[in-house]
Amino acid sequence: MADKTPSVNGKVAEDIAMEEKGKLADDVLEGTVEVAPEYSDQYYRKLRWKIDLWLLPLMWFCYGTQQADKTSLSVQAVFGIREDTGLVGEQFNWLSTIFYLSYMICEAPGNWLMQKCHTGKFLATVMVLWGIIVLCVAFAKNFAHLMVLRTIQGALECTISPTFMLMTGAWYTSQEHTLRSLIWGTSNAGMNIIAGLSMYGIGLHAEKNPNGLAPTGSDREKREEFKWEQVWVTFKDPQTYFFFFVTIVNALPNGANTTFSKLIWQSFGFTSLETLLKGSTPYYAFGICWFLTVGFVTFKKPNFRFLMMMFSLVPAFSGMLALSLLPTDSMKWTRWGMYMLQVFGTLPGLMIWTFLPSNIAGRTKKTVTATVLFVAYCVGNAIGAQMFVASDAPKYVRGITACAILYCVEFCSMGLWRFYYIWENRRRAKIIREQGISEEESERLGKMNAEADMTDRENIHFKYKY
Repeated sequence: MADKTPSVNGKVAEDIAMEEKGKLADDVLEGTVEVAPEYSDQYYRKLRWKIDLWLLPLMWFCYGTQQADKTSLSVQAVFGIREDTGLVGEQFNWLSTIFYLSYMICEAPGNWLMQKCHTGKFLATVMVLWGIIVLCVAFAKNFAHLMVLRTIQGALECTISPTFMLMTGAWYTSQEHTLRSLIWGTSNAGMNIIAGLSMYGIGLHAEKNPNGLAPTGSDREKREEFKWEQVWVTFKDPQTYFFFFVTIVNALPNGANTTFSKLIWQSFGFTSLETLLKGSTPYYAFGICWFLTVGFVTFKKPNFRFLMMMFSLVPAFSGMLALSLLPTDSMKWTRWGMYMLQVFGTLPGLMIWTFLPSNIAGRTKKTVTATVLFVAYCVGNAIGAQMFVASDAPKYVRGITACAILYCVEFCSMGLWRFYYIWENRRRAKIIREQGISEEESERLGKMNAEADMTDRENIHFKYKY
């Protein structure tokens, strides 16, 4: 290749990648980029629609099922799991903390194994084993049983979300990532509605019959070698630390609310069954509507992601702050409305993940960054589960106040993250202009470097989405 492409550190592309990489890129480019015009927009829309019909429902069901498991502990709490298994003190909190500790410890080896194995077979095996463990929870008799089962659950679930993000990145373009991720992300709320209504029916039946049972594409199929040079690039990238810090700050209130949401609804004066019908169901239904709305907006305006995330944190912060200041012995429906605003705060947790396929290039770098992201997710959720302590029950004013403060910190952190992407894009654009490379040529070289498995840090033509 005659052109010498500048890298981030000023070296030419030939100094970054091996000569073989450049040859591979040229070969790939001849077979992909140059023949792309042969496909019409109508053909592409038809293909995308076919992928949507097959892939999204399956992802929705699988992701929703494992997300419902994360909140099942909260449902079990209001239906007596603490009493049935003799939990005392902070033992209930530890059932959530141990899950995320196991999730965190197994994240790195799980992601390494995921890259080495066939993605579909690996995910299917993990989901089947996870389902068996979830069924075993119904037979737990004490704290020790529950701790063992929750530990195994965390180990099995740790690769499900990273796999879904890689699948989204492999099957869809950058502009399509957010909408598709939010579509299968709505399964979190959707499956909780289905599970909540199912539990309501089971609970209602149990009340009437007290003597019965009590209620309770992956890179075109290629699997590349693990590249240690991309590991070092990952930890030199400011993105990695934004992912880590913002995810922890986001996961702290998420961990608290995931574990204690049903108990918070109950503290307003609702019965166990009313927490499902009047609390969880409208909460998750509203969440689905908001997720789809944001998905549509960001599909039309791709660089609106951070703005929508930051906007979502404002009502979540306001609702939690108001809830901590309102009297705890009256104004039941006002407090209900304030806690309902918390649903806005669940959006950034999923949208942070959409930056992984959009803004991280290099297969190994994606794997390592995903590991960092989910370690942060586990740390935040594990600590967050301890924010609502038994001595504060049933009002949990200190925990609710802490959640409000964390939303404010998250808002400021996201503003800095967005500024970094804008600054980096402008810096790269200036370097490219100084080299006399046209926008069209820069786009062509960027695609070529991406096909050669060059990371976003090494590929000066890579543009960050925000």
